[in-house]
Amino acid sequence: MDKDRIAGSIKQVAGTVKQAIGKLTGDQKTEAEGKAQKAEGKIQNAVGGIKDTVRDILQKE
Repeated sequence: MDKDRIAGSIKQVAGTVKQAIGKLTGDQKTEAEGKAQKAEGKIQNAVGGIKDTVRDILQKE
């Protein structure tokens, strides 16, 4: 598993928590930051998945 997948998953969880805290407190800035962090984590996780796929293909050749 690529390190980007792990880091991306951590960012997604942190973003989800931050977004929830923003909603609970009514802080729109924190909520928006959480959404952005969550999206960043999804992208990083996807990049890690692509790296894993490429690595698997190259190892099979």
